[in-house]
Amino acid sequence: MWCPSVSLSLWANAWLAGKAAPDDVLDALSLWAPKQSVTAYDAVAAGHTGLPWPDMDDAGTVSLLQTLRAAVGRPVVPNGPNVPGRLRGTINVLSPVPGDVRGLPPGTQFGRDALAAGEAVIITNPDDPNAAVGLVPEFSYEGDETDDEDPELCALSWIVYSLPGAPVLDHHDLGDAEYALRSAVRSAADALGTIGLEGAAGVEDPRGLVEQVLESTRHHRIPDHAPSRALRVLENAAHVDAIIAVSAGLSRLSDADPLGARVVAGVDVAGTQSSSQAQIASDALRPLNGVVRSARMAAVSAILHSAWND
Repeated sequence: MWCPSVSLSLWANAWLAGKAAPDDVLDALSLWAPKQSVTAYDAVAAGHTGLPWPDMDDAGTVSLLQTLRAAVGRPVVPNGPNVPGRLRGTINVLSPVPGDVRGLPPGTQFGRDALAAGEAVIITNPDDPNAAVGLVPEFSYEGDETDDEDPELCALSWIVYSLPGAPVLDHHDLGDAEYALRSAVRSAADALGTIGLEGAAGVEDPRGLVEQVLESTRHHRIPDHAPSRALRVLENAAHVDAIIAVSAGLSRLSDADPLGARVVAGVDVAGTQSSSQAQIASDALRPLNGVVRSARMAAVSAILHSAWND
């Protein structure tokens, strides 16, 4: 798992489908930060979700589950034939980057904040498309920015925005994504051995460093109903992304791809290359960022849909 929006969407969707317990959702989110909270950005979002307004005090972790339940709404006909699957497709993930903001409503604060974060969750009400809301995560840190030590992550806040309507989301085909990813894996592996990383000062085992980056992400669980093909695509995408991070250096990658930067959190890969080597690596591997992003979105979409296949 490479960002909290994916953790929230997969586990909340599994919970709504009856494939996970509420504690599973909370446990998955706790791996990102020890404290979670949720706040309405505007009065309309508060009305759709039941969050307090105009009181802006953060609601606690349990309130996040209540917010999700309220956002998808209650069935118009409680015992109707379509009630069991009515929530299929109500939770989706966006991973906007500069130049590709598909799914974001233009001219909205939600769109600007989601783009800045590089991620967001969309929740729609199947009976009222105009009641759609978007969630954007915001990390909080403790510590003085002037200190030599890195500030300590202390909390993750979810900001809930009202949306002008249910957004039109692109479909990512898992088969096409896997095919493109196979080529990306080969290209990334070739680049790791040919762009001069082995000769960089202080890097004796670049492939070991790639494995270290991968290991830092494996403590995040995925719901048991996830298709094996989707899991394979996520693993391969993480492998390519780790190679990109190690090759280009964390400091450069964080500017080029927010999703990739988050993958390597906790592993210091910056400073392992000279500036010229970093530039060569970045130029050679940057096109693969889009392949990784599309593959991940296809895999996440497949996992979301698999919760409702019974």
